[in-house]
Amino acid sequence: MKIQEVILRAIDKQITWIEAAGIIGVSARQLRRWRGEWEKVGYDGLFDRRVGKPSPKRVPMETIAEVLRLYREKYSRFSVQHFHEKLVEEHKIGLSYTWVKKALQGAGLVEKEAKRGVHRKKRERRPIPGMMLHIDASKHQWFGDDRWFDLIVMMDDATSEVYYAQLVDEESTKTVMAALREVIERRGLFCSLYSDRASHFFTTPKAGDVVDRQRLTQVGRALAELNIEMIAAYSPQARGRSERNFGTWQGRLPQELALKGITTVEEANKFLRESYVAEFNQRFSVAAAQTGHAFLPVHDKDLELIFSMQHERVAGKDNTVRIANLCLQIERTNWRSSLAGCRVKVHQHFDDTYTILYAGRIVGRYSGDGTPLEEPIGRKKAVEKPVAARPWKSLRDSHFSTATATTDKKPNRTDRVLAKRTF
Repeated sequence: MKIQEVILRAIDKQITWIEAAGIIGVSARQLRRWRGEWEKVGYDGLFDRRVGKPSPKRVPMETIAEVLRLYREKYSRFSVQHFHEKLVEEHKIGLSYTWVKKALQGAGLVEKEAKRGVHRKKRERRPIPGMMLHIDASKHQWFGDDRWFDLIVMMDDATSEVYYAQLVDEESTKTVMAALREVIERRGLFCSLYSDRASHFFTTPKAGDVVDRQRLTQVGRALAELNIEMIAAYSPQARGRSERNFGTWQGRLPQELALKGITTVEEANKFLRESYVAEFNQRFSVAAAQTGHAFLPVHDKDLELIFSMQHERVAGKDNTVRIANLCLQIERTNWRSSLAGCRVKVHQHFDDTYTILYAGRIVGRYSGDGTPLEEPIGRKKAVEKPVAARPWKSLRDSHFSTATATTDKKPNRTDRVLAKRTF
């Protein structure tokens, strides 16, 4: 180890000053002499040993000890950048990021970074928001215990603004559809979605092979109905922007949850919605290259039906449809006497309800146990209409002679015409 590292560990009380003298190879008396000088002129982490000229970057020993103590006792799981922000904002310690990083690494509290890999060319961002969104999930121990959860994040490629961030038990078709629907309802329709090749996004016949664009998953079918293009990433490096974003999430969110005393998924998701996503965007989002956006409003799209699990079934002779161990009875409609033998589409919603459609018309809604929820749309009660009398019937009957009745009523025009024809 360097002399600086040994001194920092001695200041952090990981080793004694006598042990530090033995590691450096100087006497205990010499080390006490150095320590006295540092307490007078300060210590800069790269201590300047020029005689008679203290370093302009000197830092008091008390400040160094306080920085190391804060990180060890309160911020031990924070990243260096996150810890430096807390030092400046909450503890009013105005040391530079580089100094804090070197001090923590020298004291053995933070591991030194490995060298970067091969050089890769950076992909340019989309010029305006709404052109391409990233969606991904990161499995991590977000509460600092033995529980693992997935954090689903949707962010814009143009600005890195996070539109959605929620903790779930596992990334799945249901949780991904919930994220997509919420973003579309709040922002509008976007142009394309960039994701990995998970089974709920794409069907891959062979591991590592090209995805099958003809065999759509439930997520792929929903986005196809909304005319949103799906882009598959074939390597983690291709999703470098979202991967780096998750590195920031893992380095900050668990520590923020611990500071707030949040230990449940419900409280964490509420914290994300109400404050932390906005704070995250304020710190890490960037300005778009051009003004405007590419989001489109949702007009005639029924998102409740689109973002559901869809299954095709053939109605039985008794107008029933079977799905998930349930028998759903289709009632009679006024526009078709029977749907027996017809191919219908069953929508399985994520609130455990079902909707049956035939030719784009809803013919039934059901609860999770198969009970009808309401009168099917398109079915109306029959109403008896009065039949109008034929206008020529009275004229035809009037040709036959009838008994003359005494009346004071004046003859109308019809009577006068008939009288002339008779004579």
